[in-house]
Amino acid sequence: MSFSKPSFILDEVAASERIAKRMARAGLCSRRDAENWILAGRVIVNDMLLQTPAFIVGPDDKILVDNKPLPKIEATRLWRYYKPRGLVVSHKDEQDRETIFDRIKDKLPRVMSVGRLDLDSEGMILLTNDGGLARHLELPSTGWTRKYRVRVYGRVDEHGLEKLKDGITIEGVHYGSLLARLDKQMTSNAWLTIAIKEGKNREIRRVMEYLGYSVSRLIRTSYGPFQLGNMDEDELQEVKAAVLKEQLGISSKENQKSEESTPSAKRYKSASKKQSVVSAKSGNRNANNRWGKARR
Repeated sequence: MSFSKPSFILDEVAASERIAKRMARAGLCSRRDAENWILAGRVIVNDMLLQTPAFIVGPDDKILVDNKPLPKIEATRLWRYYKPRGLVVSHKDEQDRETIFDRIKDKLPRVMSVGRLDLDSEGMILLTNDGGLARHLELPSTGWTRKYRVRVYGRVDEHGLEKLKDGITIEGVHYGSLLARLDKQMTSNAWLTIAIKEGKNREIRRVMEYLGYSVSRLIRTSYGPFQLGNMDEDELQEVKAAVLKEQLGISSKENQKSEESTPSAKRYKSASKKQSVVSAKSGNRNANNRWGKARR
């Protein structure tokens, strides 16, 4: 199954775009981080120190970040990673705790996460070298559902779980529809499957606590069409480019050009052109006949 909202084009090189977007597409940081770096005076374009992120750059502009050339935009890549419990999903932690990027730094180029998992959560997280793709996949409008296996303490009221599909507001924060199902009830705890689309900070834990259940384990099993499957902790698997394009429901410009240049496409264009010429000649003959009859 593929998703067909083509608001993102793989490996696209824009004629002009905002500087923050260019930095994100180069895999250097997220757009938000890029804007903060610009305001901090870390970005120079064509020998001019930028003072605002509201700046448009072209493909030939010279961009320096911390006095180093902006990395060349590489082909978009995506990985699945099984994040273990106890790792922070951040490039730098204020408490100096180990991060997922510390764990994988010798295995991948510079990458960023698609969304986050909190310290005590585990399971699949997507990593990409393209900040534009990361932002696209995080947007609720993209329509990708996140699924989790959740273990909670206590006996679960299934009727209460059903009400979550209409959303819930807790301490002024509204959480959208949660689809929750009881999988197995045991003496002192239970396993649930929960699906969400927004993924607000600690959303599942807060909703479960509001219902009176303490979460003892939380495992993300899928993000959109990408599944955790039988991956082991700390395991990395790259998503093949063809699979990524299929699941996004989009194709690169190169693929489009390639499809247009195939023999069948050329034959179709040639046939269409001939048909247009024949139709035009036929139309002219009909017009001349009508004109001749009118004169007679």
